[in-house]
Amino acid sequence: MRLTGLPNVARYPEAEVSRDEEAITILFGGLGQEQTMTVPLKYVGGDEEAAELWLMARLQEIGYEVRRGQQL
Repeated sequence: MRLTGLPNVARYPEAEVSRDEEAITILFGGLGQEQTMTVPLKYVGGDEEAAELWLMARLQEIGYEVRRGQQL
């Protein structure tokens, strides 16, 4: 999975990652109005939980304050 088009980490320092049966959703929050990005699981391929955890780790490396949201 490649991460592109993410909101500026200085303006949206918080990222909450959650997963349901169809998609992984990232909710970005901070100084501006919240922004949501959704990635359909069909594009993730393989282990969905591993992809979610990888995404959380990668967002943290970029500089976001990451937390895991509730499973929907």
